[in-house]
Amino acid sequence: MPKPYPREFRDDIVRLAQNRDENTTISQIASDFGIHEGTLNKWLRQADLDAGNTTDRKPGATSDEKAQLRAANRRIKVLEQELEVMRRAAAYFGQAQIRSQ
Repeated sequence: MPKPYPREFRDDIVRLAQNRDENTTISQIASDFGIHEGTLNKWLRQADLDAGNTTDRKPGATSDEKAQLRAANRRIKVLEQELEVMRRAAAYFGQAQIRSQ
């Protein structure tokens, strides 16, 4: 998987694309900076979501919401692993008690 572009780079390119004149296209900006046009469009959509632009808002999560979701998913994974350890320990100790009787 390729390394993500630095946040500052993305923010600068998005700002440039948002403030471009009518003669400059998204594809020109993307090619000038060596990124794919689809990548720049994705960055622009995410910037609109993050800014809360309600005109023609497409469904999607803001960057903060995505970060919270990632953190919650990590926490769920840890809790599931802890639960599995507890289940195995309970089964092990349950069998040990049966053998000793």
